[in-house]
Amino acid sequence: MIEVEDLIALVRAYNPRTNADLIREAYAYGRDMHAGQVRRSGEPYFTHPVEVASLLTEQRLDDATIITALLHDTIEDTRSTYAEVEARFGLEIAEMVDGVTKLTNLELSSSETKQAENFRKLFMAMSKDLRVILVKLTDRLHNMRTIRHMAHHKQAQKAHETMEIYAPLAGRMGMQWMREELEDLCFAVINPEARNSILRRFVTLQREAGNVIRRITDDIETELARAEITATVMGRAKRPFSIWRKMEEKEIGFSRLSDIYGFRIIVGSEADCYRALGVIHQRWRSVPGRFKDYISQPKSNGYRSIHTTVSGRDGKRVEVQIRTREMHEVAERGVAAHWSYRDGVRAENPFAVDPAEWLKTMTERFEEASDHAEFMEAVKLEMYTDQVFCFTPKGDVIKLPKGATPIDFAYAIHTRIGHRTVAARVDGMRVPLWTRLRNGQSVEIVTAEAQSPQATWIDIATTGRAKSAIRRALKAERRGGHVRLGRELARASFAQVGKRSTDKALETAAKALGFDDDEDLLAAIGASEVSARTVVATLYPEISQAPPAPDVSPERAIIGLDPKAHYDRATCCQPVPGERIVGITNKGHGVTIHAIDCPRMAEFEDQTDRWVDLGWSPGHHAPRNAVTLEMTISNAPGVLGRICLLIAEQNANISDLRFVDRKPDFFRLLIDVDVRDREHLHSLVMAIDTDNDVAQVRRHRERLTHPGPPPSIPA
Repeated sequence: MIEVEDLIALVRAYNPRTNADLIREAYAYGRDMHAGQVRRSGEPYFTHPVEVASLLTEQRLDDATIITALLHDTIEDTRSTYAEVEARFGLEIAEMVDGVTKLTNLELSSSETKQAENFRKLFMAMSKDLRVILVKLTDRLHNMRTIRHMAHHKQAQKAHETMEIYAPLAGRMGMQWMREELEDLCFAVINPEARNSILRRFVTLQREAGNVIRRITDDIETELARAEITATVMGRAKRPFSIWRKMEEKEIGFSRLSDIYGFRIIVGSEADCYRALGVIHQRWRSVPGRFKDYISQPKSNGYRSIHTTVSGRDGKRVEVQIRTREMHEVAERGVAAHWSYRDGVRAENPFAVDPAEWLKTMTERFEEASDHAEFMEAVKLEMYTDQVFCFTPKGDVIKLPKGATPIDFAYAIHTRIGHRTVAARVDGMRVPLWTRLRNGQSVEIVTAEAQSPQATWIDIATTGRAKSAIRRALKAERRGGHVRLGRELARASFAQVGKRSTDKALETAAKALGFDDDEDLLAAIGASEVSARTVVATLYPEISQAPPAPDVSPERAIIGLDPKAHYDRATCCQPVPGERIVGITNKGHGVTIHAIDCPRMAEFEDQTDRWVDLGWSPGHHAPRNAVTLEMTISNAPGVLGRICLLIAEQNANISDLRFVDRKPDFFRLLIDVDVRDREHLHSLVMAIDTDNDVAQVRRHRERLTHPGPPPSIPA
C-alpha cells in the first residue's frame, strides 16, 4: 500500500502548495474507518481508496478530489457519517464524498425504468460537481484492474455495466485512455478467448516482422528532423478490444486488418501541427477518407488533434495523430484538464473545456425525452457517438453525431425546419434524406409548409433530439384516432358491467387517474397506455372485484351453433372473439365463420339462406385463434429476436413466420400468432408498434382482386 508521505510526494510533484496536513488527516481517518476490513484479494480494504487517490494524481487534480478519493467509501461502508466528514474536512469534500456514495448505490444495469431514473440521478450528480464522476470513474478503473478476485458471475455483471456505462462516459468526457483500458479489461472478462487470440496474433506478428513500432517511429523522427520540426513521437499497438471491434464491424479477419498501429506526434505549436502533417503526407501516401482535422473543428469535450492514416512500411496502414503539448494534455485528461494543477496553481490550458459548458451540451437533449425509453435512447446516442461537422449555406457549423442524416441536420437548426423538411442538398447535389453526412459537407434543407413528419423518419434520424421531436409530432397527429378508438373501447368496457361511459363518468375517471381532461384519458386508452378496464375499476371498484369471467371451452366458443356442429374460422378475415361474426353454411362441410366486415361476404349477398346469425360466448377464451400480422422491420442484428420476445411477453404464441420481401434495410414478413380475443390482439399490435425498429405492423387480411363468381355449394 502506498504510504501517506509517498502519496503527498505525488501531489507535490505538480502542486507544491498542497495542503499536506489535510491529506495526512484524511489518510489517517480513512485508514481508521476501514480498519479490519479486507478486500477479496486479502489485502486491507484501505489499499483501494489509496490506489484511487494515486491514480487521480496522474490527472494532476486538486486536493479536494484527492481527499474525496481517500474517503469515498467511508460513509457507505464504515461508521463514518456525512456530518462527521463535513466537520473534519469541510462542506465541499463532504458533498463530493456523499455524491460518490450515491453513485455507488445506483443500479445502472437494472430494468429500463429504474435505469432511466438512476441515469437522471447520475447526470444530476455530474451537474453539481463533475469531480464526483472523475472519482467514480477512477474507482471503477481500479476495481476492474483487480476484478479477478471477485466471483465469476460478479465479474460478468461488473464488466457488462462498465462496458455499457462507464467506458463510454469516460470517452465522452475526453478521457480516451481510460475508455480504452476499461473496454479492454471488460473484454478480458466477457470474451477472454477472443482477446487471447488477438494477443497471440500480435506475438506472431512481432516475431515475423520484428519491432515495427520502433522502426516506424525512427522513420517519422528522421523526416521531422529533416524538416527542422522539434517533436516527440510515440507509437503503440492498438488494444485488443479496439482491434476486435474493428474486425467485427468490418467482418474481416486479423490478417486482413490494417492500421493496427497508432502514432502520436507532439509538437510545439499549432503551425507545427500542419507542417508535420505536410511532412507525413509528402513521405507516405495518405489513405483517402481517413483525414480529420479536430484542431479547426474541436470536439465538444475540448479534444483537438489532426488524424490521418497513411500507408507505411510494407504497405501497412498506420494512424498518425498530430497535436501540441497543451492539446495532448486535454486529449489525455478530457474535461478533467479544467482542474489540472502545475507548480501549485491551476494550469491555464486554453483548450480545456469549462465543465459547466460541457455538461450543458451533454445533457441539453435529455430534457426533451418524454419517457424513460426516449431518455435512455438519448443517453446512449449521446455517449456512444463521435461527431461530424457540417455547414449551413451561411457558413454556420452544425455539430452532429457520426452517422447523422439531413433529417438530424434540419432538427438541429430548428424543430419547425425539421417538421417541414421535404428534401436536402449536400454540396449542391440533391440527396435522399437517409444519406449519411460526412465532415465538412455543406447542407441545405428544402422545406414546404404543407409537409409534416413521417413515421419512417424515426428510423432515418440518429439524434435523440430529432427522434423525440418526430415522435411528439406523430403522437399529436394520431391523437384524434386514439381518442376515437379510446371512446369505443371505453363504451364497450362500461357496457360489460352494465354502465354507460358518459362524459361525466370519463371526466371523473380522468381526474382520479391524473389526466388533465377526459380527452387525454381517451387518447391514453386508444394508445394502450391505460386499459379501459382500469377506468371501469377506478369508478366501480366493487364491480371490478367480481369473480373473473369463466373460461370458454373451444367446443362452446360460438353462440348459435349446435355444440356438435363443425365450424372453421375463415382464413380471409380470421375473426376473433369480441368481433361481430356471421356464419356461412357449406353442405357437408359445416359452417365457416366470417367477420361481419369481411370483403368476401359480398359473394354471398344473393345466398341469404346460407347465412347464420352467430356470436361469441362471453368469457375468457383460450389463446388459440390464429391471426396473421404483417410487419416491416429493420434489417439489423437482434431485431427479429426482440420482436419474437415482445410477442411472447404478451402471452401470444407464434405458429408460423414467413418473409415476403427482403431489402438491404428492411424485411417485410407475415407472422401467425395465436390470441385470445380482440383486446388481446390490440394490445399485441400496440406493444410491437412501440419498438423503434418496427416501421409498420398491421393485421393482414386477404384482399379480393375481383369479385369473381360465387363459390359453388358442395353437394
